[in-house]
Amino acid sequence: MKKMLLIAAVAASAFLAPAENVTVGEGEDAVVYNLAEVAEKDGVKGAKDYVDAYADNVQNDKSFKEHEAAALKTVRTVNPFFGSWWAIFPPLLAIFLALVTKEVYSSLFIGIVSGGVLYSAKAAGFLGKFEGSINHVMKDGFVTSIADAYNIGILIFLVLLGALVAMMNKTGASAAFGKWAQTHVKSRVGAQIATIVLGVLIFVDDYFNCLTVGSVMRPVTNAKRVSRAKLSYLIDSTAAPICIIAPISSWAAAVAGFAKGAGAESGFSLFINAIPFNFYAILTIVTMFFVAIARFDFGPMLKHEEATIAGLPDLGALEEATEQLRCNARGRVCDLVIPVVFLVFACIVGMIYSGGFFGEDNPGFVKAFSDSDASVGLVLGSIVSLVFAVVFYLCRRVISFRDCMDAFPEGFKAMVPAIMILCCAWTLKGMTDSLGAKVFISDLINGPAAGLRAFLPAIIFVIAVVLAFSTGTSWGTFGILIPIVLAAIPGSDMTIIAVSACMAGAVCGDHCSPISDTTIMASAGAQCNHVVHVSTQLPYALTVAAVSFVAYLVAPFVKSPWVALPIAVTLMLFTLFAMQVLFGRRISDMSVPDVFARLADTVSNRALAASVARVSKRMLFDGKIDLQEVRELQEMLKGVDGQEEFLAVLEEVARDGVITPEESRRVEACMRALAPKLS
Repeated sequence: MKKMLLIAAVAASAFLAPAENVTVGEGEDAVVYNLAEVAEKDGVKGAKDYVDAYADNVQNDKSFKEHEAAALKTVRTVNPFFGSWWAIFPPLLAIFLALVTKEVYSSLFIGIVSGGVLYSAKAAGFLGKFEGSINHVMKDGFVTSIADAYNIGILIFLVLLGALVAMMNKTGASAAFGKWAQTHVKSRVGAQIATIVLGVLIFVDDYFNCLTVGSVMRPVTNAKRVSRAKLSYLIDSTAAPICIIAPISSWAAAVAGFAKGAGAESGFSLFINAIPFNFYAILTIVTMFFVAIARFDFGPMLKHEEATIAGLPDLGALEEATEQLRCNARGRVCDLVIPVVFLVFACIVGMIYSGGFFGEDNPGFVKAFSDSDASVGLVLGSIVSLVFAVVFYLCRRVISFRDCMDAFPEGFKAMVPAIMILCCAWTLKGMTDSLGAKVFISDLINGPAAGLRAFLPAIIFVIAVVLAFSTGTSWGTFGILIPIVLAAIPGSDMTIIAVSACMAGAVCGDHCSPISDTTIMASAGAQCNHVVHVSTQLPYALTVAAVSFVAYLVAPFVKSPWVALPIAVTLMLFTLFAMQVLFGRRISDMSVPDVFARLADTVSNRALAASVARVSKRMLFDGKIDLQEVRELQEMLKGVDGQEEFLAVLEEVARDGVITPEESRRVEACMRALAPKLS
């Protein structure tokens, strides 16, 4: 009887007091959580650990919704804002202030402080809240994020690359390359296309892409009067968007790892299949080529381009410490090309080394690349390249050993703005993590959005954009959303589209965000004011994002990428053409070829008009005017009164291939004076 009463009492207590511990997983992989405790206690993980493992638990815990609710209730006893929309308030505040005040450092710091205040809201009294906020901002924020091994590697890579660029400038290599490029790249269009092509070729890593393309192409774009705002847009658009569709890149490795960890049979295979559906990345490349070739700009970018073409000070350019150096007549183009090529090679070798390629158990090139640590690989590649550059320059006797050593502090100084913004951006991400931003975003997908299956890719795209924009990280967005997407939409055609939408949205948000590390790197690479870069790039990125959203509405119904992708590209081109017709103003309206086209129309002498038109078409084809074409026109106009001033203006223009508004007005005046004499 007593035994029966004891059993009944135990059963009743179990019924009245639900078990606090839950077990997720089976066998050796099983994890026990105590959802009544915030932190780990007596070797049992707590509620905070449960929500931190959101991506794993949403797949492995059959009672996830009930357990998540219990865990959040426990965590919110110490942090009432955890997992709510307040989690993304700090980055949104920082972004808003940066765009309004045009000052990025204070804006980021205010956002970080707001995160610390929200985190410490439950502390006792004013002094408790103050102490908690300061500790969270400085200790858990700045110190922890900057001390992270991966982040330290990126900072070292920045400093080493800055030193290498400073060394190149001391040799006169950058100036020599600029002169060579000015001879071979004859037009603004050519300079922009060359920047895009170089960015596409350096697809290994986005950080490396931004800084290398910026260092190499700045002298070229400066010579052809391409604004720093436009250069930074081209650099940024050939960084993440290229890396996310390149099978051999650090980004492919990251996405494959997240997918494999979430249960996909082959993360790399999933990545490859998702490439044709990555509309944002592909349409960004289409847009770049369109705006360069069509000479079409809109939004704030137009003001910067027109000012630069007019010969006015570049409104977005930063003073370049590494370029304010003496001219070295001994510098040659090879002094830039050889170290840069070696740097590319060394960084690739460094990345596969970090992935175990040279170990006893060689996994193969692709596997080693997918397992690589980009931070370690880039640091190894850059330090080897820097040593090579010192030896190379000393052997060529273009600079002294002392000059090489002086390049280190100068390169560091040039990278200080990028390093400061990166450190603040990493800390701000730490604030959003501590407030449970990923839980808030993830619940949106598993909650209201889950029922709209046909529209799920478009919804996932928008959510990924918001998350990446708010946190400034596309990799973090992959890590949060890809496992959730694979759990919510397992094994179907829709899975590929949804994962692509996740990747595209993450890249889009990263592309737009002022606190994104790649956006910061693009500003540093172009030596462009960061807020100027963000504000001029945003209209382009949002235009592509809008078309991509429509494409993700269509894709689930079409399913085939070879139908959906042409539809998306056609829609993108139609949108750009419509914008150009409706409110666009071509920069090339101030170009010499258009002036000649109008001159040919006014000439009544058919033979002469045909000759002028022929030269005009050739100029329009390559977008430039050179001395040979001026000489041809000189022969055509030989003996005509008033042609001397006309040809003198053209010779001025031919020196840089670009016509300023003042030169354009002088050409127009000469044209009006010549027209009656050519009839």
